[in-house]
Amino acid sequence: MTSGVRHDADGVGSNAVKAASGYAGDVSAALAFAWWQSGDAVLVDVRTDAEREWVGFVPGAVALAWKQWPGMAMNPDFDAGLQAAVPAGKKAVLLCRSGVRSVAAAKRATELGLEAYNILEGFEGDPDAQAHRGVKGGWRMRGLPWRQG
Repeated sequence: MTSGVRHDADGVGSNAVKAASGYAGDVSAALAFAWWQSGDAVLVDVRTDAEREWVGFVPGAVALAWKQWPGMAMNPDFDAGLQAAVPAGKKAVLLCRSGVRSVAAAKRATELGLEAYNILEGFEGDPDAQAHRGVKGGWRMRGLPWRQG
């Protein structure tokens, strides 16, 4: 590799920012974790309270649902909560189940004036051939800190 960027087994550059439209970019879970641990970013988990409770959560992450369970209605407190959670000069790294809702949340965060990134693969990653999550990427599968219960 001449680029100096490490690649995970699936080819996702762990230290690269992937260009995106409408927000600062897509990053691997490893890079988001590094930014968060260094104090450069705030990790915001945009999954529902039910998902965090039943599937698992990242200790220390800001829990701020993009949509609310049940019914998946937009969270009317999202904007204010995000602005309160992410101080000026910090990046916002947004985590959802698979990296889809967090794109929409990153776009909204950008509209609010934040430097926002989507975490690729999300917490659980994409489903495998048996429709099971957690085995094809994601924060949890990559061995980053999380808890359940």
